Amino acid sequence: MTFALVPRGRLMGLSFGTMRSYRRGAGSDVAGSRPYQQGDNIHAIDWAASARLSSARQRDEFIVRERFAEEAPRVVIVADRRPEMAFFRPPLPWLDKAEAMHGAIELIIQSASLVGGFIGYVDLAEGEPYWLPPQGGRRLWELREERLPSTVFDAPEGSVGEGILYLTEHAKAVTPGSFVFVLSDFIDPPAPDIWLTALERRLDVVPVIVQDPTWEQSFPEVNGMVVPMRDARSGRKVDVRMTKREVARRRAANEERLSSLLRELESLGLDPVLVSSGDPVEILAAFLDWADMRNLRRVA
Repeated sequence: MTFALVPRGRLMGLSFGTMRSYRRGAGSDVAGSRPYQQGDNIHAIDWAASARLSSARQRDEFIVRERFAEEAPRVVIVADRRPEMAFFRPPLPWLDKAEAMHGAIELIIQSASLVGGFIGYVDLAEGEPYWLPPQGGRRLWELREERLPSTVFDAPEGSVGEGILYLTEHAKAVTPGSFVFVLSDFIDPPAPDIWLTALERRLDVVPVIVQDPTWEQSFPEVNGMVVPMRDARSGRKVDVRMTKREVARRRAANEERLSSLLRELESLGLDPVLVSSGDPVEILAAFLDWADMRNLRRVA
């Protein structure tokens, strides 16, 4: 199961794969034409255009057709490992956010690998960045077998924004046009200027919002009940009894928080993916919807 990596623009990188780039070279898409220069491949000559220009100028003129090079997509994953991303683990019946994030990351890796992409990864758990620059499959085993299954979720507040800024400091590895999939619940969202910094570097940033639909996107009817709530960082548990009005306020606040987040991302020109289930089929459907939306925009 995979989805298409549909870029917003053209990619830059090594001539390897199937994605169009800013760089001109061997490829299938015409970038433009220019006069023939000594050393040009004669197979690049546009004979029809050359004949027309020669006829108009009454002398031999040769026009070379330039094409956009085909590129291997670079895909970098920013994973949120704040304690809040470990919520709702089994046997709780709600969304296991850590497992859903793991499933989404595996889907991204499979989709990038299918088109020969270079895959990178960063998170800020355990006190310092874990950084895997975009590359082929040699270190993917370490990522898949050791880092992704890790149960360590101790990244500080603001770590998602720090992870994005960390990538902007590695311009040689994370080139313009690189896909940057940022996986988080975004209850602690990066500041707008962090998104703008990434966009100024021409990174193709894709926020992947992993939120439980019951407790985070909305709020259940628990008025009159004693609800145990636990602080993610201190581990302290508090039993709370909520009134009907308090429940309604919490539901409205959660729904507005998600709506506001989506509005902000869309206002910045970002195309978010909303993951509300740990079911691999539903995760795939969310990414397929994202790819379809981008394809429709490009056609339009």
